[in-house]
Amino acid sequence: MNLKHCGSLFMAFALGSLVLLGCDGKTQLKSESADISEGIDISMFTEGAFSQAPKIVDCETAQGTKTSCYEFITTGAPAGREPGPFCPRTIDDGADAGGAWFDKNGSGDLVDITGEFILKLDEYYGDEKWLVYDADTKKVRYTATKEACLGAAKPDVEAQYMQNCIECKLEYLDDDFSVTYLIPTTPIPAKRTGRVRTVGIALDGSELSGPAPVNAILGAYTIAAFDDCGGHINVHQGYHYHSSTGCTDRAVNTDNDHAPLIGYAIDGYGIYAMKDSQGKEAEGLDECRGQTDAVRGYHYHAASPSENLFIGCLHGETVRPSGGPQGGPPPRGGPPPNGAPPRNGEH
Repeated sequence: MNLKHCGSLFMAFALGSLVLLGCDGKTQLKSESADISEGIDISMFTEGAFSQAPKIVDCETAQGTKTSCYEFITTGAPAGREPGPFCPRTIDDGADAGGAWFDKNGSGDLVDITGEFILKLDEYYGDEKWLVYDADTKKVRYTATKEACLGAAKPDVEAQYMQNCIECKLEYLDDDFSVTYLIPTTPIPAKRTGRVRTVGIALDGSELSGPAPVNAILGAYTIAAFDDCGGHINVHQGYHYHSSTGCTDRAVNTDNDHAPLIGYAIDGYGIYAMKDSQGKEAEGLDECRGQTDAVRGYHYHAASPSENLFIGCLHGETVRPSGGPQGGPPPRGGPPPNGAPPRNGEH
């Protein structure tokens, strides 16, 4: 439901939060309208994306600007679907039994993790040391337990967890696992673009993550398998995306065939798919993969699925302490952001 097309009943105003009840009885948040749809439209999120009703709170950006933020709390699971599959079980399995992975050329679509892909990893990467299956049984080696998941998804992978296809389950998350995002209600252009660690939040409530540490993953002869939606699970971030493959796309302003919305960056600007309904890529993007138009204002367009990024940098100011894992995971073995303690095991 779009608040612009439906009257709303004022319900409560407390602690800086404005909560409204929409025509369909669902909780909505109202923000000041503008001629362009810059900023977050709560109605675009999938039902069940949040574990608590979103609210507006006072916040301060890392650059010292006092403003208001949306507070989003999620469970670390994508709303509306079950993640997976990730790793095939035998080298005879087809594409329907496995997920996907980055193309070695670093652009274009993801490649299917089939049994044959696992079988020929040595040829694919030009390294005869790859052997992620048992030659006698034809079974793929994968992280079948929580212990194996934790052991493989960390900087110093033990020998027993190398040569594995890595997959983890939502059930491995702590019972009280949650992620909180604080995102400015109205984007604030920054004087200087910012580094991308965590990108933002997808429309299904899952994290849009910064680049995966591919060199470290491949260096341990592991494949941190995605499902076909371009996401996977670890116990620190829950389910999170490293690629946009269309699973969170939602069309808006379709009168001009603009690319669909996939989520919002942590600075509050919308992130749209790479291509529009005609299969054309946006032109004239800046270094952050952003552009401005009369309908959406400033907004981003995601990179291709295998580029290992969504956007190139952050155009707006962001909140510190982090909105959810806003600081984002460092490369495996690298220094943590903002003086925070290291969070091992993040892919």
